[in-house]
Amino acid sequence: MKKLYSLITLVILTTGAFKASAQSSSDNGGGFDQLIKSSPGDATKLVQAFAEPLFKGFGVGLNSGWNNTAATKKLLHFDLRITANVTQIPTAEQTFDVTKIGLSSHLTPDASSPTNIAQTFAGDKNGAQPVLRINDDNGNKITSFKMPQGVIQNYVPAPDIQLTIGLVHHTDITIRTTPTINLGSNGGSVTMFGFGIKHDIIQDFAKKVPKPFDLAIAVNYNRITYTKGLSVQPDAGATPVPGQPTADFSTQHLNGVFSGVNVQAIISKRLLFFTPFASVGYQTANTDVGIYGNYPIQATGTGQGTFYTVVKDPVHITETSIPGSMRADFGFQLNLLILRIYASYSVGGSYNSANAGVGLGF
Repeated sequence: MKKLYSLITLVILTTGAFKASAQSSSDNGGGFDQLIKSSPGDATKLVQAFAEPLFKGFGVGLNSGWNNTAATKKLLHFDLRITANVTQIPTAEQTFDVTKIGLSSHLTPDASSPTNIAQTFAGDKNGAQPVLRINDDNGNKITSFKMPQGVIQNYVPAPDIQLTIGLVHHTDITIRTTPTINLGSNGGSVTMFGFGIKHDIIQDFAKKVPKPFDLAIAVNYNRITYTKGLSVQPDAGATPVPGQPTADFSTQHLNGVFSGVNVQAIISKRLLFFTPFASVGYQTANTDVGIYGNYPIQATGTGQGTFYTVVKDPVHITETSIPGSMRADFGFQLNLLILRIYASYSVGGSYNSANAGVGLGF
């Protein structure tokens, strides 16, 4: 379990630009602390542009892998499955131009920058890194830092564990849940909760004759919460702006909540041990990511290059990462005694995904 959710930790803001260790501003490093110190407004724009494919890809993943058949289980019959979803990121969303996201005049490309095109989370892991400079109020350079490279090129993964139990009246309930899992001193913690309900409506009309196929309606909701402590400290030799006391930086942390809703109409037909299925559905997903606590922000007043100001809760991103949209899923389920094998492919807008997994059930 811990290894599985280590993958989630990798996906959710714990690598690349989101490392918590402080770096010296003079080394041009691409550390997360430098993005925060550039100013809350600019940091929010940079983080959002970098992580947008992650938010969308993870939202698609949350809505995937729920059902591979329209048939429902008998009372108290169940299956327990582990699946992995991979969402393909469009080429156009693997990079962004740092000059076109509305950064302030306090953050501009440096003269030494090899490019203005930055990689997103799903961009090139070996791509060129723009160098951004932090300027004072008069446009004079205070310091600079590199933007991060891509972390997982082209794809965003999202694993799932779920239990489905048969209820009365041709209805299933599905649960995705784990207690809070501590992923180590540098890994943070993650918890997941989700539930779904499916009803085979063909059973309501074909009670006394063989049914030609199964036809079901399903509604699913999934939510993952991730928390990680941070330690962003002032640069060596930096002091608070005169008149401002030294702040407590010990409560710094990142908190991310990713949720998704998926409504499906599913049709399937069992052929011995092989069950192909197709579904059409409506999906939406939301992201809420915040950086909380006190943080040292580079002062940009004239002559204040060695000073910092303290800002509380500098970054907060709340967005509908997947606005309401249609999706279609195609795939199959294999029933081999108590062993289950699942696979499917989904098409929805510019983000497509594949899902596969194994399980046990009866």
